[in-house]
This record gives sequence, structure tokens and C-alpha cells, in this order.
Amino acid sequence: MTRVGAPMALVRLGKMVLRWCPHCNVPILEQKECGSCGAATVPVEVTPPGDIRPAFAHDIDLVRRTIDAQFGDGAGKAVLPDGRVALMNKAPALDRMDEIIVDGAVVGSLRYDLDRGWVFLPRMPAARAMEAVATRGRVIGDDGAIKPVLSGSNLLAPGVVSTDPGIKVGDEVIVLDQSGKAFAAGMARMSSEEIAPDSRGMAVKVRWNEAPRERAAPNGSTWQQAIEANRPEMERKVGEAVSFMKRVVKENDRPAMISFSGGKDSLAVLLLSLKAGMKLPVFFIDTGLEFPETVEHVKRAAERHGLELIIEEAPRQAFEEGLRVFGPPGRDYRWCCKTNKLGPTVRAIMKHYPKGVLSFIGQRRYESESRASKPRVWSNPWTPGQIGASPIQNWTALHVWLLIMGEGEEHNPWYDRGLDRIGCYLCPASDLGEMRQVEASSQRFKEWTSFLEGYAASRGYPKEWIEYGAWRWRSLPPSIKQELDRIHVSVKANGPGEGEKPPENLRLYIQKGASPCTMGYSIEGAFNRPLDLERVANVLNMLGEVTLNVEEGWCAVDGITVYDQGALIGKSKEEEELRKKVERVRRTVVKAEECVGCGVCIARCCEGALRLERGRVLVETARCAHCGRCLEPCPAITFGDSAFEF
Repeated sequence: MTRVGAPMALVRLGKMVLRWCPHCNVPILEQKECGSCGAATVPVEVTPPGDIRPAFAHDIDLVRRTIDAQFGDGAGKAVLPDGRVALMNKAPALDRMDEIIVDGAVVGSLRYDLDRGWVFLPRMPAARAMEAVATRGRVIGDDGAIKPVLSGSNLLAPGVVSTDPGIKVGDEVIVLDQSGKAFAAGMARMSSEEIAPDSRGMAVKVRWNEAPRERAAPNGSTWQQAIEANRPEMERKVGEAVSFMKRVVKENDRPAMISFSGGKDSLAVLLLSLKAGMKLPVFFIDTGLEFPETVEHVKRAAERHGLELIIEEAPRQAFEEGLRVFGPPGRDYRWCCKTNKLGPTVRAIMKHYPKGVLSFIGQRRYESESRASKPRVWSNPWTPGQIGASPIQNWTALHVWLLIMGEGEEHNPWYDRGLDRIGCYLCPASDLGEMRQVEASSQRFKEWTSFLEGYAASRGYPKEWIEYGAWRWRSLPPSIKQELDRIHVSVKANGPGEGEKPPENLRLYIQKGASPCTMGYSIEGAFNRPLDLERVANVLNMLGEVTLNVEEGWCAVDGITVYDQGALIGKSKEEEELRKKVERVRRTVVKAEECVGCGVCIARCCEGALRLERGRVLVETARCAHCGRCLEPCPAITFGDSAFEF
């Protein structure tokens, strides 16, 4: 089978480990021989990073329904027949795309398009499987066109004998010879009506081609057979992970626990800890944004294995206050991870493990470039005393699932509903395709949609801002902008909106340039609204000794004076040093004014000088050493704007 066109830039996060046993017709991880029959295995080419996972019943049903809608009833089951092991491999795309693997080959891809929804892109195995049953999406090519197409040419209109009615430009099609055998698959560049006997131009942009041939009938297969065939590899993987856990516990003199998210990876780590003979506490952060099924799954897992369960709940008001101050979280504006995950984690570790803890975490290199670059054992810079360790750092998702299925372990039901990762129900990192799955099955997402509708109305955003998931970014990526332009969709605000004026984020405007003065240089500026002077003065202690004059309405630290009406004046001998001081003061004032009470900064304080009071951080000045270590991470300032010059 030949793929036509230049390959996209691919990111490899680890070894490509997928192989296949042609005799047992099951996937094999790394082994050159099948663990059941001993037959030689063959590599399967998938798109990196190659984090292969099982296709569950929901996935198979979605693929079949999508294929039937494009190529006619029965086509989906011809591509994905009953009694076969099927896999999915997430591939790079504008939104969501998964390669579908059956009988040792990628048969096609399931892609989510912003304008069309789910679309199936067939490759030659799928085209051959459908050739006898498809009733739509077929282009019959002249036999004289076969040789040029197999040589890399597209199918031109003069080479078309006939087409199924209803084909539109941009539709996925399969190309058959005059005897009904498939020899190409690709995208229509002309509609059925446009392809006439005397027409010219490209009829089909060919992506895949292969000489017509009879289709083999592979053996049936089950996941139990796949488990048996991979037993040698899994015994090796499990043995190494168990040895790693025992060694790390021995090398770190501190209590250990399982950091459990309710997802498959942390579940695998829990199972490995049991195999290592450890009965470790299960540590779960309930962000308040979890699926109810996730919370229930965590509780059942701990109870089933007789493990202590420690649940730390994020304060609901932290997220609500964050929404009020920052608006919806985004991929480029993920303040929610600090308020609802990092903050509660810090507090829980300080409460339960004041002398430090070893956390076993389900982190894998195949998940992302950032995780691929992390060491297997690391110190958490934001949680003093916490050491993280990942026993499954080099596992693929299929390794994880083979362990879970092999143990007969119950997993989170959301995997059976189409999700490949489990997180918060409104996570902005989710693809639009995933959100459609959640929207169909979660009452909580309906609540989130209701909030977005009110937020959009207050700021003049059109309904498309919600419909196309534009709320997931503060600044839309160029690729998303281009796609929205292509389908003629605007997500820009049409005006200020109706109802109560939303609160304005705190900004500092400063006069361009530093002015000469008796001390050297001065900078003048103003915040865009009045300040809570006493609160600002209290938090400025993080930077140094603060002078406060309530009667005159100002406070000062390190040569920078801030006034209750928002004015700022800074003076210093060195211009560059002055700019750095002003920026540090700006960030600290933002922290004071827009604190949402996540508590992340508290663990950074070695002096115990920080505490929460009425949901906001307070500095106990008698204890504060003015070191500034507590300034970050902070959702208020991490994504805050720097000063604006005018």
C-alpha cells in the first residue's frame, strides 16, 4: 500500500513498539515472537508517538456509524467486523484524529472536523473491505487509469467511468476498477454532477493506492488471546516496574503513597504497588470538577483492595472566584490547575505528610513532549518535601490496558464512553470531539454550557464562540483561526454585551521610558482601578519591609510607592534594576488584589508566614523573611499581563 504526498512533521516520544502476530491476529508489544504460538511477528506502522490503546465498544460503534453514513449501511461492519481485536492510535490533527488498526494494519482514520463532525478517512484495507458492500462514496475508474494512479498520479476526470450520486467536493471516496476492485482512496475534488464525459480537472486527490487484489480473510481474535500472546512482555515490564518501586522506597526515607487520579495510568500504578507487596494509601484530589463516576471509581478501587483513601477537596469558591476574576480557563490560560489541583495538593501534603512524601504517579513519556523529557524520579519544585516517581514512565497505553484487563480490574466507565484520558469534565485541553462525547453523557457539562452562555452574553460573543470551543483559548491559535475562516465562522465579540459589566482584570500602565531624577531614574504609572491599600501593603511584605501610611493613602517597598487610587512611582539609581523592581511590585499587587485562595503559595513559605483568611492569602509580618519565594506559582500573576507603556 502506498501513501501519496509528503509526510507531516512527527514527534517521537519513545520507541515504536507495536507489532502483530498474523497467525493469532493480535497486537504484540515489542516481542519478535508471539507469546502464544511462537510465530514471527511483524511491525505495524502507525503515526508517532504511537500511544496505542484498545478500541472499546463505544469507539467501534462510532467508527461503524460514521462509515455507514459515508459509504452506506453495512460498510462499517465490513471494515470493523465482530470477533476482531481493534486498536486506536491518536494522531496529530487540528482537533481529534485516531488511526483505526484491525488485522495488523491501519484501515483508516476517524477525524473530527469543526464543520462536519466525525469523518472516516479510509485507507486501502478499508477500501477493499467495503468494495462489495458500499453503496455511496464510490468512484469507478477506467482500467486505463490504474497504472498512472499506482505511479503516484491523482485520478483525473477523463479517467472516471461513473460515480455514486451525491458526492460533494471534500468528501472521502474509494476508487474501484471496472470489475469492482479497490485500487485507491482519497478526497473528491469534483462533485458527482461536475464529472461529465467531457469534463477536465482532478476528480480525486489520491491519498492511498494499491493494485487491485483479492482480500484475505484473517482469523478471529479476542482480547484474552492478546493478553496471553503478550504475557512474556508484560511479565518483563511488570517485573521491572515492581523492582523500581521497591528500590525507590528503599532509597527514600519517607512515607509513600499512590497519587490516584481515577484514570487508567494511576490505576496501573496501584496494581503494581500491590504486586510489589505494598499496601500504600491512595491519595486523591477532588478538584470539584471531576466526573461523579470518577470519584465513585476511586472510592471503589480503594475499598476493593483494602487501601486507605485520603481525599482532599478543592474549595468550590476557589473556582467560582477564579471564574469571576479570570473568566473561563484556557489551554493558554490554565489558572484552574493551580486553584483546584496544585493548591489542594499542597495543603493535603502539608497536612498528612509534613516531613515529606514519596508519590508514585502514573506519568508516561508517550503522553506528551513535556512528560517525555521528565526524569523517572523527580522533586516537585512547588511542593516542598514531595518526591515523584513513575513506575510506568516507558509504558504505552496498551501496556497499561493489558495489565488492567489481565488482572480483571474495573476501570473508569468514561473510557467506555469514548474518552482516552480522564480529567475534569470541562478541561479546556480536551478536543472538541471529546467534548461532544462528554456533552452527550454528562449533566455537569450542561451546567458548564449554561455558564458559558451567560459569560458570552455579558461580553458580546456569538453562539459560535461556544459551539466551536473558542472559549478554550485567550488567543486563538493561527491554525484554528484559519479553519474558522475557511468555514466562514466568526467567534469575535460583537460588542460589550448586555447586563452587568464584568470586572476588569488589574493592569498597570506606565509612562514610556524611565525619567531622570535626583536618585537616578524614575518610573511613573497607574493601575486601572483603585486598590485595597491595606491588603496590598500586607502582601507586599513578600518583597521587603513595607511602610504604610493609611491617612495619606500610600505604601512603599524597595523604593516603589503605591497609592490607594492606583498610582505608582518608582525611583532607583539603575534603570534596568528599577524596571525589575516595578515589575515585581506589579506582580505582587496583582497577587494581592486578585487572589482566589488556592493556597499554592503557602507551601513555598519556609517561615510559616502565610495563611488563608476569608479565602485570601495573608502575610504574618512578624514571621515573614521577605524572600519572595512565595510569589509563584500563582494563577493571578502567572498569566497576568505585564505593564503597558503609553
